[in-house]
Amino acid sequence: MNRKVYVADAGAMIAFLRSEPGGDAFLAIAQDLQNAVFAHGANLAEVFYDFRRAKGDGRAREALETLTRTRVIFRDDLDRAFWEDAARIKADHRRVSLADCFGSALARRIGCPFLSTDHHELDAINEAGVCPVEFIR
Repeated sequence: MNRKVYVADAGAMIAFLRSEPGGDAFLAIAQDLQNAVFAHGANLAEVFYDFRRAKGDGRAREALETLTRTRVIFRDDLDRAFWEDAARIKADHRRVSLADCFGSALARRIGCPFLSTDHHELDAINEAGVCPVEFIR
């Protein structure tokens, strides 16, 4: 078996949840039983507030439940070494959101690609070798 591991950013999860371009690619990756898809709490907070702002608290909770049913594994790493790594990424790449710095730090910790839709911010992370970024659109 050739298991592949990923960390998802909010954009990738929202693309799936809203049936946007790239959402089908995210779903295929997440539902492949040979894969594991993780998401850091900071990126999940972005998903939650995006849905809460648009459709209320109940819909935000439903979005997170859908991600759980889709086999996304929630992580809440926040030890000192972890948040210092995220802070270093942010200091070196100011245009990248803090949440994506946490996601990138988790991808580095696990040693896997960061799934994203956001070329605008994450092309620089990928090109600098911070962590590999796999774009779903």
